[in-house]
Amino acid sequence: MLRKAARVIAPLVAGALLATTGCNVGSEDTSSEDGEIGVLEAMTMGTGSVGGTYYPLGGAIAQMWNSEVEGLTVSTIATGASVENLTLMNKGDLQLAMAVNGTATQAANGTDAFTDVGALEFQMIGNIYPEVMQIVARADSGIETVDDLEGKRVAIGPDGSGTQGLTQQILDAAGVTPSQTFADGFGDAASKLRDGQVDAAFGILAVPDASLSEVAQNADVVMVSIPEEIRETLKTEDPTLSDKEIPGGTYQGIDNDAVTVTAWATLYCPAGLDEDQVYELTRTMYENTDMIDNAVADQISADTAIEGRVDIDLHPGAERYYEEQGLL
Repeated sequence: MLRKAARVIAPLVAGALLATTGCNVGSEDTSSEDGEIGVLEAMTMGTGSVGGTYYPLGGAIAQMWNSEVEGLTVSTIATGASVENLTLMNKGDLQLAMAVNGTATQAANGTDAFTDVGALEFQMIGNIYPEVMQIVARADSGIETVDDLEGKRVAIGPDGSGTQGLTQQILDAAGVTPSQTFADGFGDAASKLRDGQVDAAFGILAVPDASLSEVAQNADVVMVSIPEEIRETLKTEDPTLSDKEIPGGTYQGIDNDAVTVTAWATLYCPAGLDEDQVYELTRTMYENTDMIDNAVADQISADTAIEGRVDIDLHPGAERYYEEQGLL
């Protein structure tokens, strides 16, 4: 396979990039009347906020693709993550989007954050890694479960993110209202936790997560649990979720066990992307994890690529790969 020098573009202000370049960032519009996009020389992938997991992981995956996929350059941009990525892709501004699978199911059905815009049309390439809702609080806040967040200062995740969407579901299910909320990515939220500007912060993150590890080593914090009755409500509303225990000691400095919920970070694309190109993106992502320079690369596996898929079709290129691997 022809190898090219890796080229990953990840500007810190995605909105500025999109505003100046318009539709089909990083690619020529080759769409036909039947919706087929055709073979592209460049694609842009929406990731997440700089302090989260999506941003560096997306850049590492793009670097691998740029080395392994002939004739294609993939660039990445920082965004508000799931909701924003799927919305931008629906507008034609992105060709690849990282998103929480539950948020993607909402987008496919036109519910929750997508009620006003209606159902979006896109397809699934495959899961990347398990995404765990991790809630951390200052030890001096008295917060042990989400029921204790009433009247507290809480970082709920960036606007347009899956974190913020699931956080709101959790708060609604618990029937609690924070005194103040902050739409921060987890990197900024971690800084505010250390400085005592917030009492607790939510983040859909990998386990372990570097930003959470850093705050645990620099502040006295605890992991916050979601009570069973709230978890059951959440799973009833969103069948893509499941329970997840985070044992004490997962992060140095956090000794208490916690039970929360988990979903999947998943890669999506427009239905009209070329089948052969998507096949190559799928194949190389799962067969070259050793070339993905990120701590969660060892969690990327074809064996779990289609778990938690609800109401979203596989792209034919990805489907062909899974059929070859005996996964379908």
